[in-house]
Amino acid sequence: MLLGIIGLFVCAFIFPNLYNAVWFIVLILVTFLGLDILILYLTKKGIEAERKTPEKLSNGDLNPVTITIKNHYTFKISVKIIDEIPFQFQVRDFKIEKTIKASEQKEVGYDLRPTERGEYYFGYLNVYVSSPLKLISRRFSFGKDQMVPTYPSYIQLRKYDLLAFSNNLFQYGIKKIRRIGHTMEFEQIKEYVQGDDLRTLNWKATAKKNALMVNQFQDEKSQSVYMAIDKGRVMQMPFEGLSLLDYAINSTLVLSNVILKKQDKAGIFSFSKKVENRVFAEKRSSQMQKILETLYNIKTDFFESDYSRLYVDIKKNINQRSLIILYTNFETMDGLNRQLPYLKGIAKNHLLVVVFFSNTELNAIINKKTDTIQEIYDKVIAEKFMFEKRLIANELKKYGIHSVLTQPENLTLDAINKYLEIKARGIL
Repeated sequence: MLLGIIGLFVCAFIFPNLYNAVWFIVLILVTFLGLDILILYLTKKGIEAERKTPEKLSNGDLNPVTITIKNHYTFKISVKIIDEIPFQFQVRDFKIEKTIKASEQKEVGYDLRPTERGEYYFGYLNVYVSSPLKLISRRFSFGKDQMVPTYPSYIQLRKYDLLAFSNNLFQYGIKKIRRIGHTMEFEQIKEYVQGDDLRTLNWKATAKKNALMVNQFQDEKSQSVYMAIDKGRVMQMPFEGLSLLDYAINSTLVLSNVILKKQDKAGIFSFSKKVENRVFAEKRSSQMQKILETLYNIKTDFFESDYSRLYVDIKKNINQRSLIILYTNFETMDGLNRQLPYLKGIAKNHLLVVVFFSNTELNAIINKKTDTIQEIYDKVIAEKFMFEKRLIANELKKYGIHSVLTQPENLTLDAINKYLEIKARGIL
């Protein structure tokens, strides 16, 4: 509009008769501008706005944020919403535009996907209001310095909460496994009746009672399960914005919930240069909250991990035979061979499951059609790395160490699968 008036003034130099008409137009514009200012600023509290966020954000998931705006003006307004989103998201072009009728309340929303744990601070919620004249905008600001913590993925925890108890587990790739062997806790000695397992005869009790006596067993419960999280440099690699460490933390939270629902004892610890963030395996009602807070506070500089320290700490602090699920990553056989003596030492006294990751980006190279010598070379190298991952799994199997080779996005599901398999087979 201003450019048009400037153009008319230029034309007035050529056609002097237009000069007075242009000034008349300017007068009308100034009049409407004053009217627009008056109607926007006459109402002291023209609008109310509130940003509603979850109590805590779920790391790696879409978290809904809702903005509620109520119009106290007596006319329809146009609003432009600019929310000062935490700097971790690096969103610099956020803008939502809406129209709101007189005395109407409207909700708008958007989603945020954090990729690291910690505190996220929102700035001002800025709402720019325009009247139907749309000559100026009035800014309203709300909700400065709202802090929302980002925790490990509790949304996944809810998603898989009933997974271990569902009748439709095959939809998630889980299948029922026949239980084999005898891994049971002793309950009592009783007289033999037809149908009892002859292998459970207690000969000492039989001699004393002069009657056949058998040992009666019950299914083992409250077995200890520890999740050990490697927070060394091998876990720094990112996939879809999340590091392997955060994938492991999210999986640990969900698996801990399944373990406790299965009446086992869940515990966690992390290690790099030393072992820390320890929660001893227990089955208390407050255990999940303790695990959640501990996982939230895991911090690391991604140093080289010390497996000898891990071995000594487990030998010293975990006396009862337990299931230890180790989240780590091995890229080459050389990397495994350096740590294999310590893994074998842990596996002597505990049931050890090593969870490591396949590089999903290599799949794109392997499946890509090759046209040049360089692409063929890249494809061969990628296939070599993928083959070496399978060799690592086979090498662990040779020493009685269970392994899970998984893609980062399938980590939680595959970890639950392995735990349920071990429970079903009764090999702990």
